[in-house]
Amino acid sequence: ELPVPTTDKIVILDFGSQTVQLIARRIREIGLYSEILPYHTSAATLASDPSIKGIILSGGPDSVLTDDRLDMDELILDLGIPICGICYGMQLIHQKMGGTIARAVHSEYGKTECTIHTASKITANIPSSHTVWMSHGDQVITPAPGFQVLGVTPEAIALSGHLEKNIYTMQFHPEVTQTEFGFTYLSNFVLNICHAVPSWNLDFILEEAIEKIRRTVKTEKVMLALSGGVDSSVLAMLLHRAIGNQLRCFYVNTGLMRKKETESIMATYLKHYHMDIRYIDAEDRFLLALKGLKDPEAKRKAIGSEFIRVFEEMTTTFSDCRFLAQGTIYPDVIESQSLNGPGKTIKSHHNVGGLPQDLKFTLIEPLRQLFKDEVRALGIKLGVPESIVKRHPFPGPGLAIRVIGEVTKERLDTLREADDIFISLLRDANLYDQVAQAFVCLLPVKTVGVMGDERTYQEVIAIRSVDTVDFMSATFSKLPWSFVEKVACQIVNQVRGVNRVVYDVTSKPPGTIEWE
Repeated sequence: ELPVPTTDKIVILDFGSQTVQLIARRIREIGLYSEILPYHTSAATLASDPSIKGIILSGGPDSVLTDDRLDMDELILDLGIPICGICYGMQLIHQKMGGTIARAVHSEYGKTECTIHTASKITANIPSSHTVWMSHGDQVITPAPGFQVLGVTPEAIALSGHLEKNIYTMQFHPEVTQTEFGFTYLSNFVLNICHAVPSWNLDFILEEAIEKIRRTVKTEKVMLALSGGVDSSVLAMLLHRAIGNQLRCFYVNTGLMRKKETESIMATYLKHYHMDIRYIDAEDRFLLALKGLKDPEAKRKAIGSEFIRVFEEMTTTFSDCRFLAQGTIYPDVIESQSLNGPGKTIKSHHNVGGLPQDLKFTLIEPLRQLFKDEVRALGIKLGVPESIVKRHPFPGPGLAIRVIGEVTKERLDTLREADDIFISLLRDANLYDQVAQAFVCLLPVKTVGVMGDERTYQEVIAIRSVDTVDFMSATFSKLPWSFVEKVACQIVNQVRGVNRVVYDVTSKPPGTIEWE
């Protein structure tokens, strides 16, 4: 993992909110290192770290009115460290300090208007009326002693502060983009109230990551699987900068890539990457490992395990490689496990949930604490070709999780043809760089159609395109309907065995970006 700086940082206590990582990301945008800790972290633990300049309590799905609620060490409230409670964190703070909480008579979900009543450090440079994003079932009825009501919505106390203790609470979510001036709220807390000094930037990340890699690896050799995606490509450049010819790169053809993608990826690497890169053809073995599997978790884990086996076999040729590097990033970890707290697992990423217990390598994951946009920025700084840095994310398990249901060579080829049409048309229309991620899925259903005056019973393709910055939340792309119609017509006319195309208009949440 990336080294933790000894300079000022902000700690976030995780009460199970699926947006807890967005809080961490926003703090990093301000220039501070942010660290997520379990909700039950003790006051003594926090007091022992002088670099902690502020504490944020995240939201969460629980109700503070239940006996089995997630609780905090209330001694944290007396540490003298500035605190900000968000949603559930707000309710818990007021409950602990003597306020009254009750079920909301009229719950607020989504955008609502917030009106500031009292000027304070937390509201600096924020207009008296603005839109905030609410999502709560409980609300503060009577603030705890010492708190002032700083802002309200039509239904609830939205903002309060104990100015003497530097404890502030927000019923809304400042971390999401739907809250106007959310970034300003967090900046005011971190800079004006915590008086933290920014130090988290690309130069620091790069310098410290290189030093950590060298200190860990020493003179040993490192193996890395290159996929052609942003994460592994940036990691390769980072490792090469750190350890030079100690790096051994491999590109594994799993048979799960897009049309002609393997040839294109290898050509790019050989042209721009001056390092040892080997090609491994493993298509047959991956298809065999996936045979009969329909459950997405089973497919991901089978692919993760097969990846590791491929590299373990390579140790007979490269016995001097003790380390295996992976381009795991923060969203992979967030969605694969309950990260430092009670958050629910969304799905196992193959490089997190698919690793076998008897792994023969020591893993190193230098990008594990970075979000996708941070990885892209680091790639630009390292000189990764723009064609790779701007490439849409492509899942480690490849097309195996875009072929919904059982994976076969025939179904993969069908998907490849449809996907190639969609992506090519996006590029032709200058839309590719305007959306964050676009792809198609092959569904495990067949529908009736009419082609050439004859009845057909063929497969269905789903088009998916999303807009997002951090990939923790996303909205479906509002592509022109004339363009969508053109894509659908070409797929049905040119891809054998497909007679229907649908467009996915689901945002994240409630859906995920990938279908599996």
